[in-house]
Amino acid sequence: MASLDSIEQDLPRLVHEAQQLDKMAVSRLISLFEDDRLGTAELRSQALGLLDSRPEPTSGTILGLTGTPGSGKSSLLSRITVDLLAAHSSLSIAVLAVDPSSQVSGGALLGDRTRMRYLPSENRLFFRSQASQTDLGGLGPSSFQVCRLLTRLFDCVMIETVGIGQSEADIRHLADRVYLVLQPLGGDEVQFLKAGIIEIPHAFILNKSDEPTALTSYHHLRSSLWLARPFESEDLPIFQTSALTGVGLSELEAEMLGQIQQPGGSGLTTREAYFFDRWVHQEWGRAGGRYLASQLGGSAAFVQQSGGYEAAQAGFSSIFG
Repeated sequence: MASLDSIEQDLPRLVHEAQQLDKMAVSRLISLFEDDRLGTAELRSQALGLLDSRPEPTSGTILGLTGTPGSGKSSLLSRITVDLLAAHSSLSIAVLAVDPSSQVSGGALLGDRTRMRYLPSENRLFFRSQASQTDLGGLGPSSFQVCRLLTRLFDCVMIETVGIGQSEADIRHLADRVYLVLQPLGGDEVQFLKAGIIEIPHAFILNKSDEPTALTSYHHLRSSLWLARPFESEDLPIFQTSALTGVGLSELEAEMLGQIQQPGGSGLTTREAYFFDRWVHQEWGRAGGRYLASQLGGSAAFVQQSGGYEAAQAGFSSIFG
């Protein structure tokens, strides 16, 4: 692991090369944003400052895909990313795939790499696997931090959650739009209704719709939505797709492109409070969470008073540590 002094010296060059979407530079910056050593918070702050100082800084849109293993999230992402880049020459996409970790070793089998088409010579597409480190919520401990970097480099960041199926609520707090991927007659409609995850997505993707049972599953899902979300003002979109045959992908890709092209991009600064509170509980447990709420006015107030996410981390560590 590189020393912090060497990283600081290389930081301006790394940021410049990352802005050109050089994959090695982007990877090294991601490693910095995943690094929890003392002193890295200041380096992350410097990197973000350099990126934000550009005349027209990038503010990419975050799209989240969640759902059970086997529903085809990775295969869908592989088709969607390649199609979108082929159709739009100025578009850039980063994929962050969160993989399950071993309860024993903490390591991860990064299986998404076997299903993603990388286009290694295409800098407009970047792929990164990230271990969940047994975290609940569907994301990894540093997913929020990495997205703060990637949204400043790419037009779109697509996140594939770990795929545990029943506790992936964190993606709603991170992504601008969340898609729940289901498969025909997999029992998902009833299980998600029971678990509550059906309340999370903005849209549904019924994948593997080339299967004969797909139409039945579509009607099951459509008829069950009013039970889980009776107060929705309009029908939630359900896309019927097949990553194998390409059925329905054009409609889904058009919808995603519309989200990416909306002005403003991702508003991650408004979500810092949630992930700062999550970080406090990860690092300091319930005692830290109670202290944050009772003595410091809560996460939103403390982040604002501290002058930003990194400053809040350093400040809380000095106070509570």
